[in-house]
Amino acid sequence: MPIPVLRSVHVHPVKALRGFAPAEAEVQPWGLAGDRRWTVVDTEGKVVTQRQHARLALASAALLPGGGVMLTGPGREPLAVEVPRPSGADGTIAVDVFGTRVEAVPAGPAADAWFSGYLDSEVRLVHMDDPARRRPVDPAYALPGETVSFADGYPLLLTTTSSLDALNSLIAQGDHADEGPLPMNRFRPNVVVDGTAPWAEDDWRRLSIGDVAFRVAKSSGRCVVTTTDQLTGERGKEPLRTLARHRKDGSRLIFGQNLVPEHPGVIRVGDPVKILD
Repeated sequence: MPIPVLRSVHVHPVKALRGFAPAEAEVQPWGLAGDRRWTVVDTEGKVVTQRQHARLALASAALLPGGGVMLTGPGREPLAVEVPRPSGADGTIAVDVFGTRVEAVPAGPAADAWFSGYLDSEVRLVHMDDPARRRPVDPAYALPGETVSFADGYPLLLTTTSSLDALNSLIAQGDHADEGPLPMNRFRPNVVVDGTAPWAEDDWRRLSIGDVAFRVAKSSGRCVVTTTDQLTGERGKEPLRTLARHRKDGSRLIFGQNLVPEHPGVIRVGDPVKILD
């Protein structure tokens, strides 16, 4: 078996939008630098993702110097959004991230209008100004003081190419074989690892990528977003149909593992991946 290595790194500055794949990334306590520090919310403050609007898959966000983002999307003029500065007593609003109240800073009218026009629905863009104190990781799987950005629940998501290959083989044997093989972007990971046995990551508890160590918090339960073609926004049945048959843990359909960094550092494509526990 070859030595596992880091195949690719993925950063999504705005939750639910396309991101980019740098050759290296800084690992911060709450995730990769710049990853999911922005999110879209509805008029009630609830986070909006591809679960509600598959069209978000077609929009992109690129990081700008200082942490701002450049938004692009079909039918919309590109818009540069600077990091908003809290004003007034606090300058934040309460948003609902899957049932958890999180304070965030509104991006402003121009960004709100851009997304509202794009989705044909009244929404707002908000920014997490201080990830060190805004949103704790689920205490059932966290150590005291661990926090996360606007990611679904944990600082990083890891997937492996061998497990995707195994999943695609199962899809090819199923009722919706014409939907496969699926690309890795369906799962929107932060780090993709090469050189492991299929599903080996299920048994990992600690690992290092280059010089950075991570704790495996829990497996990743998958949702309808994985059925969304990230190039067209169209939905299908896979991989949820196949995961329900072969990768079910209670009510959860499993693909990938959620990671929490043990310390800051930098990871680079090609770094060796070592299983520590």
